[in-house]
Amino acid sequence: MHRHRAALTWWAVRLLGAMPRPLDVLHVRYADDGSLALADAAERLGAALVFTATPDPHRGLAERHAACDVADPAAAEALRNDLHRVFLADRLVERADTVVGIPGRGGTRELVRHFPGLARLDEGRGPSAPPEGIAPYRPAPDEDDRRREALNRLYRDGTDPGALDPRDRDLPVLLCVGRLHPVKQQDLLVRSWLATGAHHTTTLVLIGGSPGTGTAVEDDIRRRIDTLLAPYPQAARRLALLPALPNTEVRRMQRALAQRTADACCWYVCPSAKEEFGIAVLEAMDAGLPVAGPRRGGVAHYLRDQVNGLLMDTSGQAGLMRGLRRIAATSVDDRRRYAAEGRKLVAERFSVTRMADELAAEYTALRTG
Repeated sequence: MHRHRAALTWWAVRLLGAMPRPLDVLHVRYADDGSLALADAAERLGAALVFTATPDPHRGLAERHAACDVADPAAAEALRNDLHRVFLADRLVERADTVVGIPGRGGTRELVRHFPGLARLDEGRGPSAPPEGIAPYRPAPDEDDRRREALNRLYRDGTDPGALDPRDRDLPVLLCVGRLHPVKQQDLLVRSWLATGAHHTTTLVLIGGSPGTGTAVEDDIRRRIDTLLAPYPQAARRLALLPALPNTEVRRMQRALAQRTADACCWYVCPSAKEEFGIAVLEAMDAGLPVAGPRRGGVAHYLRDQVNGLLMDTSGQAGLMRGLRRIAATSVDDRRRYAAEGRKLVAERFSVTRMADELAAEYTALRTG
């Protein structure tokens, strides 16, 4: 994208400048060259700029690259990419009229350590953190029929890589939704699922990736999973890898799985190395599923261990195996309590309406301040 930054700015100025009324505020939410191009466009259009800052890549830079071989071209390229993102985030924070943050366990104070200029905000506490929000799920008129159909498709054929064996319909399910990418660690989840022997007692459903020809990164994740499953034919029948589905279909399947019996329960498992926030985790909570997510990143801001779910160490296989064992050992009563508390949390704090209201207040303050 960096090769096209000037062109992106040129097009943004012309497209946004052609709107019926002038642009007041432009909000960018990711530290990449596209956001910097839009920042240039905002300046030319006289619009205020808002940037959503996160602790990464600053937070894990030293840890990720401390043991790298400087002579390894792949390691050098990874370091270059991370340093470039640091540069971009620094420039965007510097140029933004205001910054909002995605909080971690300590709120947004960590951002001040990485971006000292943010100490000017809120008496040193750093930027505000308007909540992320999810849209309400709206059932279809024939919702019950559609949920039954979704489960029937899921359990149609154990020899199909995108389905499960009908004979395993009464087993508990571990569900994971997310793009196929190394940071999401679906392959590590499969490895841990096999290593703990969980494939003898549960099924695993992964949703994500291109529906058809995937990217090189997606194909690599699929190859890793196929290699792991090769020695375990029974496990292969108990794992379904579905392509990315429309959001409504994912949320309908979550609700269908949440309605099943206690013995055939479903857990939502997020094995990511980190999540900046975890919208998919919130959607699972909203569906009434108990969830297990990573300690590292933004999920721990709202997921409290043994209160409304479980937090796992997802930094390696050993930690993820411990997490899967904790899931297996959770009582029915605790599982139901986590699910109820999770659903209550989403309803009270993470509606899309509240998100819109708080962001609108940030935007209005820029134009009236």
